[in-house]
This record gives sequence, structure tokens and C-alpha cells, in this order.
Amino acid sequence: MSDLPSVRPAPPAEPQPQPGMRPALNVLDVLSVLCGVFAFGTLAFWGFVAWDWPWNLVVGIGAPVVAILLWALFVSPRAVLAVHPFVRALVELFVYAAATIAWWALGYAWVGLGFAVVAVTVGVIVGRRRLA
Repeated sequence: MSDLPSVRPAPPAEPQPQPGMRPALNVLDVLSVLCGVFAFGTLAFWGFVAWDWPWNLVVGIGAPVVAILLWALFVSPRAVLAVHPFVRALVELFVYAAATIAWWALGYAWVGLGFAVVAVTVGVIVGRRRLA
């Protein structure tokens, strides 16, 4: 019996996520997506309403396209450019600030302020979760 190796019980290993599997969505993820969609929609609405013809078409289409490109390059879960988390947060804050300023320019400061509070709060909480 002395030839048998000594075996000690070990705690089970943490389950590894399978390739292609993502963690389950939670409320914060949904709120983060809704804030982004609201920001892009706000920029389109601002572009079409606040500008005269033909600039309303240019700004109404161009502003959300630029914001979506910035988001896709730096902020999205599968971002094209991997940057420091603070740069990622700065770009996200830039998109939210643009939507807030658009509401202020339209004369709806309370809508812009409410959106800013919700979007920045959700962004900070989601950002802290990503860093942890």
C-alpha cells in the first residue's frame, strides 16, 4: 500500500465559459443599451428638427452615424480598437453629452438633464462592474 500516491481532496474547479457563450444579461446591460439607443435617436431627432433644409438631412443622418461609429470603434463589447477603460468611458460620456446638449439646444433642458443623470449613473455602474 505504500506504493499508492497520496491523494488530497481539492475543491472543484470554476466552470470555464464555453467559446461563443456570453454571460446572462441583467438589468444594467439592458439599461445601457437603452441609453445608447436613446442617445442615437436623440441625435437624429435633433438633426432633423433643429436645422433648416438641406442641412437637416445632413445633420439628421450624419450625427447619429458619427456617434454610432465612435461607439463601435471604442465602446461596444466587440470594439474594433482596444483602448484603456478610461478612454472607453470618455467616448461613452462624449456620446451621452452630445445627446444631452442636443436636448438643451431644442429647449428641453429637463429631458437632457434627466437623460444625463440616468446615462452617466448606468455608465458608471456598468464600468465598475467591467473593471471588477
